[in-house]
This record gives sequence, structure tokens and C-alpha cells, in this order.
Amino acid sequence: MSNLAEAGSRLLGGVLVSWERLQGGNLSQVVLVRLQDGRRAVVKSGPAPRTEAAMLRALMTAGVKAPTVLAVDDTTLVLESIEGGGSLERAWQDLGTEVALLHRTQGPQYGWAQDYAFGPVAIDNGWCETWPAFYAQRRLLTHLPFLTPPLARRIESLAHDLHNRLPRHPLPSLLHGDLWSGNVMVAGCKVAAFIDPACIYGDAEIDLAMLGLFDQPAPVFFEAYGPMAPGHPDRVPIYRLWPALVHLRLFGEAYRGTVERCLNQAGV
Repeated sequence: MSNLAEAGSRLLGGVLVSWERLQGGNLSQVVLVRLQDGRRAVVKSGPAPRTEAAMLRALMTAGVKAPTVLAVDDTTLVLESIEGGGSLERAWQDLGTEVALLHRTQGPQYGWAQDYAFGPVAIDNGWCETWPAFYAQRRLLTHLPFLTPPLARRIESLAHDLHNRLPRHPLPSLLHGDLWSGNVMVAGCKVAAFIDPACIYGDAEIDLAMLGLFDQPAPVFFEAYGPMAPGHPDRVPIYRLWPALVHLRLFGEAYRGTVERCLNQAGV
């Protein structure tokens, strides 16, 4: 990781004094660097640093908190160092307010201008005119070659029925795309920053479903966020299926049960 620290320091035009590894980043390396002139910055590797930088800038443009991009090239992303360390248990209400603000920003269609990746798992973000088409083609069917035949058949069956299960033209909200507690920095009872986005424009319910997959948002989160559209509970397991599939491919059979539970809850 010293090479990463040195690369970040060069991008900042400074002299590296020390660095330390930061927690998190299962799919990338993350270090905190200290420069001779007193500056501190977070330096991160990843599959597409320029794309991640554009996503972080989109979050900030939407009015929510995110680290400032200090420098970026094809292999390295350098970010503002933000103090966090607080517990989300004290910040659920503020998180609801921040996520609602994020989702008020609208895009032209469903998707994103660039594809992305979670480590070795490619994320196809190509634009679609309808939301069921995007979710079927870009989020479910792309996984079929990597699944066992029985599981693939269930995924394919659900994908072909999405026009009956998902709204055709929900508002194309700006989504964080990988919203869970590990990607929310907290200071006191406030959100300090959203990190590690995988942005698209899509149905806002995806972020909420993802947040509830590994965390249990307090009631004040939903009160601050606002009312859900009719039929929301029926769509939750469908929207949790994509992150479950990604985890299955990244981390193995321990997540097969999560995938199957989503399918069972969706009645597939």
C-alpha cells in the first residue's frame, strides 16, 4: 500500500511523510496520507477512480455530504479526509433527511453515463427508457452465466415478469447505489459524508431496500424520509436481490441463502 500512498502524494504535488491503512474497502485499498506541508488526504484505489469521482461530485451537487475530490487519475482517487467514527444509531433521522434530499435530484433516463464495477463484478449502467427493462437487463439477467442452472432459471423467470411487478416510469432519482451503514460516515448525530457510491438514476426504493438488507433503520429514518409509494413492501425483496447476487458472486456460497430468501419473498 505504500505505492498507493506515494501515488496519492504525487497527485497532490506533496512530499509523503507517513501513511496508514484505513478500515473498510473490501474491494479496494484505502490509506490516509500525511504530507510534509501538513495536509492530510484519503487515497483510494479502485476499478474506475474517475467514474467514482464523478459520482461523488454528483452527490455533492445534489446537496448531500460527500468528501471533496482533491485529485484523480486512471488508477488513484484522492479525497478530503473527513472525521467520522460516530454511530449510525444516533443519526438515523438525519440520514432519512439526507437520503430524501439526494433522491430529489432527477436524471434523464434510467442508468448512468458510465459503467462501473464492484471489484471483478461488472456493473452495466447502460441507459434504458423504462425501469423494468433496466432492472431486468442491467441488474438481474447479467448474472445468469455465473449462477447454477436452478437459480438462474428463477432469476430469469422474475426478470421476465418485472413489467408486472415494477413501475414502468418511476421518477429517475439519483441513487447512492450501495447504501449501507459502512458507506455512511457519522459525526455526533449527523451524517458527515456518504462514501463509496455506485450511482445510477432509478427508482428511489432501491436505496431504501439496500439499506434494510444489512441494517435495520429506526422508525425515525422513514419518518424523516417521507411516505412510500403504494406496493412498496412487494418490491423490497426484488430490489434486495441485486445486492444479494453481487455478494454471492464476490464472497461465495454464504450469500446463496440471502438470494434464495429474496426470491422466496418475491414468490418466485
